[in-house]
Amino acid sequence: MNISRRGFLKVAGGSVVLGTLGANLEPVKAYARTLPIRYAKETTTICPFCAVGCGIIVHTQNGKVINTEGDPDHPINEGTLCSKGAALYQIVNNPKRLTKPRYRAPGANEWKEVEWDWALDEIAKRIKKTRDETFVVRNAQGQVVNRCDGIASVGSAALDNEECYIFQKWLRSLGLVYIEHQARI
Repeated sequence: MNISRRGFLKVAGGSVVLGTLGANLEPVKAYARTLPIRYAKETTTICPFCAVGCGIIVHTQNGKVINTEGDPDHPINEGTLCSKGAALYQIVNNPKRLTKPRYRAPGANEWKEVEWDWALDEIAKRIKKTRDETFVVRNAQGQVVNRCDGIASVGSAALDNEECYIFQKWLRSLGLVYIEHQARI
């Protein structure tokens, strides 16, 4: 019998594979499971973690986030996500997540849970008070400047361009000049 080394390996390898896996070539019924996002609403958004602005697809059902994944159509990340972006689902679905504002009074040791209406009213009062106390109409040379020197703002990468535009317009309307953004820091 004249057999080459290559032929021997083909026959021996094929015999081993067929012997270990079995040679039953009968069709097997496949059972596909239904995707949990099948009837979910799909929304695109931006990752809130850094200034890159990766695109994310969020699937919601009955007002709850059931899945997040990278957006393959987004020009920045093309569907890929870093470890923080991939774990974005856990921000919303976390039993330890705070859902109501907390307040710690001056000199107090404990935080107490407060209502949103009270917290927003308190923030508005403090902004107004600080603006009124630190508003400068004229500088040392007598020039009209109309600015607020007592408040500064550092923007967030979680905001998209349109939100940053509106936010900056609001800050400028208060007279703020110390405005910065995370993307520039």
